[in-house]
Amino acid sequence: MSPVTGLSSSPAACDTPRNGGLGPRTAAALVFGSSAAVLVVEIAALRLLAPYLGLTLETSTMVIGIALTAIAVGSWLGGRIADQVDPRRLIGPSLGVSGAVVALTPAVLRTTAEWAPTLLLLIAALAILVPGALLSAVTPIVTKLRLTSLTETGTVVGRLSGVGTAGAIVGTVLTGFVLIARWPVSGILIGLGALLVVGSVLAEWRTRGWGITPALALVVVAGGLGTTVAPGGCDTETRYHCARLVADPDRDSGRTLVLDGVRHSYVDIDDPTFLEFEYVRAIASVVDAGFPKDEPLAAHHVGGGGLTFPRYLAATRPGTRSLVSEIDSGVVRIDRDQLGLSSQDGIDVRVEDGRLGLRRLDTASRDLVVGDAFGGVSVPWHLTTVEAMADVRRVLKEDGLYVANLIDHGDLAFARAEVATLGATFEHVALVGEPADIGLDPTATSKGGNLVVLASDRPVDVRATQEALDARRTGWKIATGADLTSWIGDARLLTDDYAPVDQLLEPYSPRNRR
Repeated sequence: MSPVTGLSSSPAACDTPRNGGLGPRTAAALVFGSSAAVLVVEIAALRLLAPYLGLTLETSTMVIGIALTAIAVGSWLGGRIADQVDPRRLIGPSLGVSGAVVALTPAVLRTTAEWAPTLLLLIAALAILVPGALLSAVTPIVTKLRLTSLTETGTVVGRLSGVGTAGAIVGTVLTGFVLIARWPVSGILIGLGALLVVGSVLAEWRTRGWGITPALALVVVAGGLGTTVAPGGCDTETRYHCARLVADPDRDSGRTLVLDGVRHSYVDIDDPTFLEFEYVRAIASVVDAGFPKDEPLAAHHVGGGGLTFPRYLAATRPGTRSLVSEIDSGVVRIDRDQLGLSSQDGIDVRVEDGRLGLRRLDTASRDLVVGDAFGGVSVPWHLTTVEAMADVRRVLKEDGLYVANLIDHGDLAFARAEVATLGATFEHVALVGEPADIGLDPTATSKGGNLVVLASDRPVDVRATQEALDARRTGWKIATGADLTSWIGDARLLTDDYAPVDQLLEPYSPRNRR
């Protein structure tokens, strides 16, 4: 035996596991499963936090950073403790406690977000860090049990490292492509918690060294029950959003589509010409001023939501053909099943990314392109760049019109950059919004919110647009020319190579977006 490590240096020892060791298949299964579970928790945590923090670059970076910290801490502590304590006594607790925490996560996070939002980041960090560290500790513990000879150290460590990486890959792919699409996030985490507790039971049955597994099973049950009564639940969990439909108490046929806590669309099922949101009335004003009355249009919509504006076009311009790129099939299902969308409306919805949808369109095939795509409280950056706008310009006819909804607050850095980007792509650009927000009322303080930008290679009819805005009593004004140039200032163009949209956007409360 080696005097330092206590491991045999004889090759013959490779074929004789020490008493209580793990077989290679059991060891691989433990490492594979625990590594996969860490990534399932990480991705599910992103979905749970999106309604409250937004699915932004910062949120994703934070969750990834916490998960990596958990992996590092768990791997280090797991190896250290395995050298001091019989490792056979550690596997069951690591799996069982992590399972209990995972099962409680949906109820705890949602309750915290609603009742103690200032603690949300701390609780979220712990909900990822604790199970992530415990599960990451499994690999060094199992490695300790598998090492029976110095001559096989590289083989054992390399094999288990590879198995762990494979488990992480499977966990990522399985969650992103299968689990999220088929089950609610709360169900995924409660199910994972149950599996981990079952794994703990099996590990304890093998070692007979730990006795609180039944208590952890009760915790998993409590997590499931807690999720059913926790605030902040969804009517539907789609692939991308936590979705709810809220009935309008003042209008029997009115419905508000809420995605990740944000009011995204208002739909009057019986009267598609009723436009509740001010920015939608502004878009309608711009389009009505830009095209002859009742003229049918060939329109493309980047982002669908409740399909409020495609329905409006179908009602006010019979014969209009609207093609919609909506990335979330769950939202489209809500449109059809609960918001009365039918195939007779002249609205064709494709479940696809907006940028890819633009690429599939023929050149000079659209009179109108409408941009209104948002990921919860964040903006899909790849739809804001010079290259994306060049594709918009390509699919528009010579006298076509692009209209987009912009949302920003504070100094409106993102909105200024996006308008500058459009100015570099189209011959004519105008901006519609509250006078204080677009620089037309320097005595008032800008509050931010929704702005509507329009761009075309034909001149914008400023007078007709303003009259249409006034007719709808929006209180909004239109800025062009020198006023708009002054408002843009030195804003930098957004490109595929440089588009820090999440950093430019001013933080705001998602409940006040519309």
